[in-house]
Amino acid sequence: MSTETALPEEGRDEQEILKALDEFARNDPDYRGGRIFSLTYHLSDAHEKFITDAGRRFASANGLNPAAFQSLKRMETQIVAAAAGLLHGPDSVTGMMTSGGTESCMLAVKTYRDRARRLRRVRKPEIIIPLTGHVAWLKGAEYLGVRVRRLPETRDHRPDLKRLKKMLGRRTVMVLGSAPEYPRGMIDPIPEMAAIAADAGVPFHVDACVGGFILPFMEMNGETLPAWDFRTPGVTSISADLHKYGYAGKGASLILYRDVELFKDQIFVETDWPGGIFASAGLLGTRPGAAYASAWATLQRIGVEGYRSMARETIATAEALKKGVQAIDGLAIIGHPQGPLFAFRSTDPRLDIFAVGDRLEARGWQVDRVQQPDGIHAMVTMKHAQICQQYLEDLAACVQEVRENPELATKGSAPTYGMMAHVPMRKMVREKVRDIFAGLYLPGGGAVDLSQQPPARGLTGLAERAAGAIANRRARRQRRK
Repeated sequence: MSTETALPEEGRDEQEILKALDEFARNDPDYRGGRIFSLTYHLSDAHEKFITDAGRRFASANGLNPAAFQSLKRMETQIVAAAAGLLHGPDSVTGMMTSGGTESCMLAVKTYRDRARRLRRVRKPEIIIPLTGHVAWLKGAEYLGVRVRRLPETRDHRPDLKRLKKMLGRRTVMVLGSAPEYPRGMIDPIPEMAAIAADAGVPFHVDACVGGFILPFMEMNGETLPAWDFRTPGVTSISADLHKYGYAGKGASLILYRDVELFKDQIFVETDWPGGIFASAGLLGTRPGAAYASAWATLQRIGVEGYRSMARETIATAEALKKGVQAIDGLAIIGHPQGPLFAFRSTDPRLDIFAVGDRLEARGWQVDRVQQPDGIHAMVTMKHAQICQQYLEDLAACVQEVRENPELATKGSAPTYGMMAHVPMRKMVREKVRDIFAGLYLPGGGAVDLSQQPPARGLTGLAERAAGAIANRRARRQRRK
């Protein structure tokens, strides 16, 4: 076993350990400098220290048993109540903190699956989600044995409401809408979708993991948005992440139901275990107290006016970026984003958008790519106000570079993403990505040397290796023919 992965015979010096941790972070994305457009929401080092200090006070506390650490339950109750107020919920709103958006989504799938099984004896449950619904819903459905039916979209990239009416059936246990959806930043037509679901007697969930703690403050600032929250009849539950635009420490989200009767189907209870009667409201057993304390402290420190100011600056930055992108010849915003997320594509067949992404990465930017249609994605935070102009200048330069050197579309990750996005053999893609991803979790990280990965290239490298394996397999098949 490598000396780096073996447990040391004796404990190491504290300063030596902290120095080693700093070295681990050497190739991480530069989120403090604003050169990353996903994964992290960083206000300042001072805020990071504050939430760390708040979490430290409850680092050993456990939310597993709410009757034991009543401090955590008190914090959670206040956080849920504050969020319910922001989302225009009635006094009956019931919910809890979770470890993140994925857990919140999975709990909603579990709740509505079990509710339909109990009340309507549905044995082959289905959920309907738009094409842009977050992958967490697909993951939750796969884990919980629920079939996903994907709602097609119209030419303007909105969910097809006519198809929704036709897709609803006895096996439908839930319909999803997003506020906003992740790939393009558009708010689904929540009032219309919720009304269609309600007419069929089907629960409707709003995935506001991204928007839950910025859309309400945009509205307070005078932005006109559709009625996407509990104001809309038919909306039965909402998920909202505290660790995104709520700026709490990582590991904090919320799942809220319109009333306690819905929430009851989320709870797991076992009465015959030798260890005693056991009940758990979420997927996790142990629930780290630091997440509760960080989230509560953040909400208290920033307050309504603080969030309004942050939302104002964030949206101004997002609009400046969108305007700047649209001013570059050959680029266009995808759809009609409302809020802090957007994606853009190439309108010039000779301009490969993934090659543009490669050139941006060469200049030190973290680039997230989307498909259907191919594009580059941006999730904007306050941190990006300081780099807005530099990003747009670099983007324009990269577009010009790719336009003058079309061979760049055949180098780097551009051909990889092009192939991965359009190759028809999706099962083969899935298998290869799974194999390579599993290698990351072998002892010692498998054959992957993370120290050799350029900043923010982890998934890019993964896609490149998968694409290479698929290309080799296709070549072997061609030779056999």
